Amino acid sequence: MLTSASRLLEAGLGGSLPAIAAFNVITLEYAEGIVLGAERAGLPVLLSVSHNAVRFHGALAPIAQGCLALAEAASVPIGLHLDHCEDASLVEEAALLGFGSAMFDASTLPYEENVAQTAAVVARGHELGIWVEAELGEIGGKDGAHAPGVRTDPREAASFVAATGVDGLAIAVGTSHAMTERTAHPDNALIGRIAAAVPVPLVLHGSSGVPDAGLAAAVAAGIRKVNVGTQVSAAYTRELVAGLGPGPDPRKALTAARTAIAGDVERLLRVISAPIPVPS
Repeated sequence: MLTSASRLLEAGLGGSLPAIAAFNVITLEYAEGIVLGAERAGLPVLLSVSHNAVRFHGALAPIAQGCLALAEAASVPIGLHLDHCEDASLVEEAALLGFGSAMFDASTLPYEENVAQTAAVVARGHELGIWVEAELGEIGGKDGAHAPGVRTDPREAASFVAATGVDGLAIAVGTSHAMTERTAHPDNALIGRIAAAVPVPLVLHGSSGVPDAGLAAAVAAGIRKVNVGTQVSAAYTRELVAGLGPGPDPRKALTAARTAIAGDVERLLRVISAPIPVPS
């Protein structure tokens, strides 16, 4: 069932779920695997289409319409999310296509420019009924654009949220995009300080590099949306490469690749959505 990201995140903030997961979609098989994994887990999920995926397809509409059809037919709540978008007009197009949320990424710009551009996108997004996420404190590993070791400052985060009206904030706390080994350790103390300073959900990017226990700890510290990309791509590619043979029909290999995504999604959803232990 198609559900907006804001409603999914409200469920998390309301206590029925501690956090929502967003998994990157590159091809239709990714989306099918993500939905299958969510249905197996009996948990909601966000199908996340990045600006890079839009560039790969040459347009947003074809992959968006496939995701929309899968979401509408699913037995669990599914939201559509536009990720790491650098073009304000694409955010508007996503809203008109049925997306409930978008991340506008101006984090490589100077702070004041980030604020100005983000505030404009938020204002237009709210007119269209879309939940808008932004990023403060560059998160490493994405196309070499982000400096390593950067951290989000809690006071600056509070000022940024107040100035932009953004609905969610992606923060830099020690994770990095495109990690193929799960060796990252988020700064949970910093997550806690930022969560105490800002009134909107916090988002963890670069989550593929974090072990399951680390993800659970980050959620306990205050993360409310967890983005996963590289981990599902690695599972997909591994099975696809192993299954492709000399014949002309790739469907057996694609089925295995899709099933591998479903397995990772089911496991990660259970980790991210597990109840947070109450200190005794």
